[in-house]
Amino acid sequence: MAITFQKKLKCVFLHISILLLSIRAGKDRGNVCSGSRSSSRNSSSSSTTLLLVVVVVVVVVVVVVVAVVVVEVVVVVVVVVVVVVAVVVVIVALAVVVVVVVEVVVALVVVVLVVVVVVLVVVVVVVVVVVVVVVVVVVEEEVVIVVVVVVVVVVVVVVLAVVVVEVVVVVVVVVVVVVVVVVVVVVIVVVGVVVVAVLVEVVVLVVVLVVVVVVVVAVVVVIVVLAVVVEVLVVVVVKVVVVVVLVVVVVVVVLLVAVAAVVAIVLLAV
Repeated sequence: MAITFQKKLKCVFLHISILLLSIRAGKDRGNVCSGSRSSSRNSSSSSTTLLLVVVVVVVVVVVVVVAVVVVEVVVVVVVVVVVVVAVVVVIVALAVVVVVVVEVVVALVVVVLVVVVVVLVVVVVVVVVVVVVVVVVVVEEEVVIVVVVVVVVVVVVVVLAVVVVEVVVVVVVVVVVVVVVVVVVVVIVVVGVVVVAVLVEVVVLVVVLVVVVVVVVAVVVVIVVLAVVVEVLVVVVVKVVVVVVLVVVVVVVVLLVAVAAVVAIVLLAV
């Protein structure tokens, strides 16, 4: 972006130099062809008109450059926002998928545990019935009571064990869901911090570019005004000196713009 901006500024200076050369050539021809006061007045009027034309051209070019820079910055911001939104959506989708998978696994485990409990109860009941029948047929009534008590105790112990296992499974599921939620929140916070940092860098770049544009516009306007005033007031020898000074100033301005662009790039990289 900084390289494109520097190229556009060089084009602006090139147009200004061409216009200044055309102003000087027109005035020299007027001075050679006619030495009257009317020719001098016409030359001064044409110089003023050309000055206005140069100023308008400079302002238009600078406005176009600023508009292009602003559009590029807006495009960068839009791209960053889209990428961040996409990342957040993917993270949330993955979190939802993980939670759903965990819930499905928990449901399957609960179903398996219920089936196991039912099978155990059925087996215990069958065993109790068989034992009771056998005992009733073979042994005395006291033995039947003892066997029934033992079977009831076994059934109660099995049911309690299954309940404890289910409670442990539920606790594990809750812990997993809490961990997933915490991870998602942390990721979203990190992404938000990165987005804020990128936006701050973009704002700094925009501020630097605007400052550079303002400085360049001020310098260009001052150079144009000084050039036209010197063209009207001084003699040919002074004109040559002024042209040399203008060339030096333009070179210095180009170097300043290049240094400012490098500083902007370094600030953005930091």
